[in-house]
Amino acid sequence: MPRPSVEAERREQILRAVCEVVSDSGFTSLRVTDVAERAQISTGSVHYYFETKQDLIQAAFEWNFARSLERRKSILSRKSSALDRLRAYVDSFLRQDAQTIASWHVWAEFWAAALHDPDLRELNERVYGKWRTMVSEIIRSGQAEGTIRPGDPAVLADTLVGAIDGLAIQSLLGSRRTKSRQNRAVFEHLIDAMAVDPERAHVHST
Repeated sequence: MPRPSVEAERREQILRAVCEVVSDSGFTSLRVTDVAERAQISTGSVHYYFETKQDLIQAAFEWNFARSLERRKSILSRKSSALDRLRAYVDSFLRQDAQTIASWHVWAEFWAAALHDPDLRELNERVYGKWRTMVSEIIRSGQAEGTIRPGDPAVLADTLVGAIDGLAIQSLLGSRRTKSRQNRAVFEHLIDAMAVDPERAHVHST
């Protein structure tokens, strides 16, 4: 049996390969042979770590989500106002770099697969709930410090999360109505509407 450190590295190698294949061609046509080829290992090695394709898909989505949180850890730990952290957090999902776009491809493909799979829907409920809770906590912190207006933090968080998801999917589809500059304008409007002092919010966004 491989050493624990080797197992962890190999699992990450496989999961990264899954996400790359999914980003390129989707979950529907995902084959273990394609994953093995992308990871430059044998199909037997893939099956050693993940018994079924379903196990592989679930683990890959959780891995993609964990990496997404890891990339934003520095934003959440900033010693700045909650309003500034909220703006930076939302902005991080609107970037057009290759890593962010690939991650959104995985999310979109996962949601499509989850429409017909109750196990994937349950996984979505768990990991997606973590993301919504994180946004709610930033909003709640802003309300406590007086920079974000009163209101149900969960409702305000869902407003932002829903808008991020919707515009991200439209961007993936190449919609001419959801260019990067316009998307940012949408979220400036939403966050300004949440701010106790919209003028202050606008100054911090520049």
